[in-house]
Parts: sequence; C-alpha cells; structure tokens
Amino acid sequence: MDKTDKALLRALQENAKLTNKELAAQLGLTITPVHERIKKLEREGYISHYSAVVNPQKVGLALHVFCSVSLKDHQKEFIEQFERDVMALEEVLECYHIGGQFDYLLKVMVKDMETYRMFVSQKLSELDNIGNVQSSFVMSEIKRSAGLPF
Repeated sequence: MDKTDKALLRALQENAKLTNKELAAQLGLTITPVHERIKKLEREGYISHYSAVVNPQKVGLALHVFCSVSLKDHQKEFIEQFERDVMALEEVLECYHIGGQFDYLLKVMVKDMETYRMFVSQKLSELDNIGNVQSSFVMSEIKRSAGLPF
C-alpha cells in the first residue's frame, strides 16, 4: 500500500459516495487507475464493506449504553455459546471480548430506559453463564468516527 492508496482510503472513509471521477480529481489521477486501485483494495481486504451512517435519534434509538458483562464460567464452550447468543441480539451493535474487570463490553442502542430494562431482564439475563452486568449510559456524544487513523 502506497501513499496514494492511503489517500484513497481516507477519502472513501470520509465519503464513500464519491464517484471515481471525483476521487480521481481529488488525487490527481485519471478514473481508470482509481477504479483499479479501489478494486485491488477491496480484493486484498483493506476495504471490507460499504455502509450508510444512520442518525440513531431519527430512527428512534435515543439511549446509547455500554454494558459490561462478566461470565460465571470461562471454559471455551461457554465463551463460544455466549458469543453466539450475543450475536443474535439486535440491540447489541458491537461486542468486544476484553481484559480487565469484565469479560465483554457491549455497545447497545435502544429506544429508552424502559426498553433497555426489558432488554437486560428478558434477553441478556436469560443467556446462560451471565455472572454480572454493569451499565454505563451515554449522556452526550463528544466524538464518533468510523474512520481509522492511518
């Protein structure tokens, strides 16, 4: 990957709807090399997918919660089962296996506190092997970016 590829990735992270013509003008290239570079970056896995960033409030998801989870048992099969189960929970946007006081950090978005209470009591707590759950509620979002700093 050269500096042109990095500039191309930065531009696409900022606005994935840019046309090849717009990207070419921005990078000082012609359209064909830009198209070929994008295809190569996709093939090699530098670009894994494209998506739209949706405003959570506009779709009724006003409560953003970071949920720390500890498991009771840390045997491989219990960890794998928890990960399969949490993948099926639509309220969970992201899940990280972490080191420290907790085993997992979940990023959860729901409509309101009542919806979150129901999520914890009727879905999360029903999963086998849940030991402890601690919630941190987002009061205001200071910075959010999907772009990587490279």
